[in-house]
Amino acid sequence: MKYLVRDKMVAIGDDYWIEDENGRHAFLVDGKALRFRDTLELKDPDGQILITLREKLFALRDAMTLERDQRRLAVIRRKRLSLVRGHFRVTLAEGTELDVSGRILDREFKVEYDGELLALVSRQWYRLRETYAVDVVREDADAALLIAVAVCVIRMAEKEREDGVSPDGVPGP
Repeated sequence: MKYLVRDKMVAIGDDYWIEDENGRHAFLVDGKALRFRDTLELKDPDGQILITLREKLFALRDAMTLERDQRRLAVIRRKRLSLVRGHFRVTLAEGTELDVSGRILDREFKVEYDGELLALVSRQWYRLRETYAVDVVREDADAALLIAVAVCVIRMAEKEREDGVSPDGVPGP
């Protein structure tokens, strides 16, 4: 199933809807303003919190944590020693790792588990400005988790760009 995300995730405190391919509200991204660290909540259409996305404090390198029911679900970090530009690693609580790679800032990347495609993020399907799709390929995949991963990876890449770090993780001039 494809989900449409409007690229309005720059300001904390902004809320925006993610729609399914039929135009129905599927998830609400609720930005929490006035917090010490970046915090977002991914909610269902009824307002139930599905996943909380938080900037990890006091980490040696940038990381975000995903929580479900106040328990850590995953930690997302840039994969440092990679030949692939725009490569992130998602470590799930049970130890499983997902790989995120591609052109993150262009909204053209994939999420894989052990070489198997779970989701494809792309702007190419939609001509609407500042809109990209998260295509959850596997029917049994956790769509909320994959959307949360996409949102986090993009936020982290945008923050690195603002801080003067290139898309391949190298500090700028």
